[in-house]
Amino acid sequence: MDWFAPIDLYCERLGVGLWDEPLNALSNLAFPLAALWAWLTARSLDQKRLIVAVLCLLAAMIGLGSFLFHTFANHWSEYADVVPIWSFVGLYVLTAIALVGGVAPGRLVRIAIIAGVITTIVVLATTGGAPGDADHSHDPLNGSTQYAPALIALLVFSAITLWRGHPIRFWAVAATVIFVASLGFRTADLHLCAAVPMGTHFMWHVLNAVMVGLLMQGLIRCSPQRQRVS
Repeated sequence: MDWFAPIDLYCERLGVGLWDEPLNALSNLAFPLAALWAWLTARSLDQKRLIVAVLCLLAAMIGLGSFLFHTFANHWSEYADVVPIWSFVGLYVLTAIALVGGVAPGRLVRIAIIAGVITTIVVLATTGGAPGDADHSHDPLNGSTQYAPALIALLVFSAITLWRGHPIRFWAVAATVIFVASLGFRTADLHLCAAVPMGTHFMWHVLNAVMVGLLMQGLIRCSPQRQRVS
């Protein structure tokens, strides 16, 4: 595989230059803002958990990885895009189970290891081992099916928290609704090129950052407060 071969998957890109996707690139600033929001909330609530800091870092790295992909737009930068996303998803889900569900703090290290294994499996399974090999031009969903595991995880998480009446349920449901909307914008991108030349993929970034922010706020605010488990 040529790691530097150009990839063109979105409406906005019309060439191979670094700034041929300005909206898709700059909209990733929303992720470090979401991470900062989470970090400031954790500080204000005296949350001293290392796992929360790691999740904040991963949230910011989602923006960095996606920025690299929408500027360099090649195979290596697509890995930089997808790995932080799935790392955050895997670690968040298992951390929520641990912190919200009351699992013993000592298990968080094992949870991180399991999350890493799951992330690797999901990335390889949904990309065929090479993310950039996908040709979205012939896919009516524009490659959005790779995010089905994340959607399923959010739906299950929301259903469980609603069933148990956990305070995080409002944050989880709101995040799920936002994610469904963001998937819609991601899927519609190539279909709307004629009508919307800049595409709609940038809204995938903005709404996903909102989703990440909501999930982090729910985790920080609704898990046991002021306990040092890191």
